[in-house]
Amino acid sequence: MTDTAITIRTLGVEDYDAICNVWKASGVGYQPTGRESLESFTRQMSTGLQTVFGAVDTTTGQIVGVVVATNDGRKGWINRLGVSPNYQRRGIAGLLIQECEDLFHRLDLGVTAALVVHGNEASLNLFKKQGFHVGESYYLTKRDRPDV
Repeated sequence: MTDTAITIRTLGVEDYDAICNVWKASGVGYQPTGRESLESFTRQMSTGLQTVFGAVDTTTGQIVGVVVATNDGRKGWINRLGVSPNYQRRGIAGLLIQECEDLFHRLDLGVTAALVVHGNEASLNLFKKQGFHVGESYYLTKRDRPDV
């Protein structure tokens, strides 16, 4: 568990710069001119299908972890999970995953899913530790533009 006082809170568009800073620092790939641009992020937040949670160091007020929780009405998806390097391996990612699961339970969604990039063993092991199981599916994608 974390040795730093951490609070989890819902983030909004006003936290966009801090969210991007966590993604950059943690190595989470993101498209600042594409699907994670401020314009796209604002539109996604307005749908009501996306909730962004942040881990905040209560001593400094700094956002040190971020996760995006989305749902398709049947299943909850955990996306874009990142924790700033100086705060990793303190249980913060687990707290963020639990916050997503709590949201999905409140929404009465029976399945929680997460996509982990092939080769990211640290994330794969984290999700396994949280009770997730590797499925037998292929993730296919078709993009309208290369930056989304």
